[in-house]
Amino acid sequence: MDTLPDIAPFARRLDELNAQMAAPSFYANPRRAAEVTREQQKLAQLVADHRALGRLDEEIAGARALARDPAFAELAAQEVAGLEQRRVALRAAVLAAMIPPEPTDSRDTVMEIRAGTGGEEAALFAAELARMYQKFADAHGWTIEPLGSSASERGGFKEVSFLISGRDVYRQLKFESGVHRVQRVPVTEASGRIHTSTATVAVLPEAEEVDLHLDPQDLEITVQRASGPGGQGVNTTDSAVRVIHRPTGMIVFCADGRSQQKNKASALAVLRARLLKLKQDEERAKYAAQRRSQIGTGDRSERIRTYNFPQNRVTDHRIGLTLHSLPQVLEGDLDAIIAALQQADFEEKLAALTGQPFAPPRAAAED
Repeated sequence: MDTLPDIAPFARRLDELNAQMAAPSFYANPRRAAEVTREQQKLAQLVADHRALGRLDEEIAGARALARDPAFAELAAQEVAGLEQRRVALRAAVLAAMIPPEPTDSRDTVMEIRAGTGGEEAALFAAELARMYQKFADAHGWTIEPLGSSASERGGFKEVSFLISGRDVYRQLKFESGVHRVQRVPVTEASGRIHTSTATVAVLPEAEEVDLHLDPQDLEITVQRASGPGGQGVNTTDSAVRVIHRPTGMIVFCADGRSQQKNKASALAVLRARLLKLKQDEERAKYAAQRRSQIGTGDRSERIRTYNFPQNRVTDHRIGLTLHSLPQVLEGDLDAIIAALQQADFEEKLAALTGQPFAPPRAAAED
């Protein structure tokens, strides 16, 4: 029998989540409780399926042993076939559940499209790509919010960006990032020569508010006597509060109120606000770096996909997929391409999980 990755780490994590859910304060944070509950349910199903797979292996071994008896050989062979079919499906479900989910998959998505190499023709192609993705979004019931654009002289886009909101938007669109290449005779070409132009696409999960948890062990809180105006009460009690956040070195001092508790609450509120802004700034910088890594330079040789008009062909060079349905694709019919990309991504992650080599198919060189 082929072996599965060790279930022990998943079982330990399940035990941790069960302990969290048993705590009296578990539902104090409803959002966090919902997240933990969802994770616990998925892990509980994974562990149960893994155990079921073990029992199924024992049943298969027993049926095979029975098949050696001529009196039961035919019946046992049929049972083995049915059990092995169930095992294939259950093993696939277990492996899929072991692949860690990407937390950004459920986020709304910012899409940025920029004209690359090819001048005005590249700008026209960028506009066609924007329309293609908007058609795809409409077909899936998503909403689009324009964020900005810069038009070219002939009605194309030097650049255009928009926010797409809906269910699992980033999961569907994240593989669209990169250089898209078009091959066709431009309307501006009098001699009928085929030109090659490009546009770059960046797909970025929308930055979200970061839940901020202050670990008491990260805080150094001291009190001291307030100074300055404020009356005798302020000056003779240890009401001023200073909070140092050790990981960042951030310091907040509050002495506005007469109550030490109120000053402490105010200082912690200011600290949370500052740390939240710091987290958001870091997240924005991360997405900016992600965008730069996605789009490359816009050079023709960096293409991930080619749209060839003379051959009515769309080729995704990463997975060796070629479709001869260019008009339909440009009308937003991207489901076959996206499904193939998702399957290739799943197989790559599965290979990493099982320690098997992975070599995605490659398209033949296309001009």
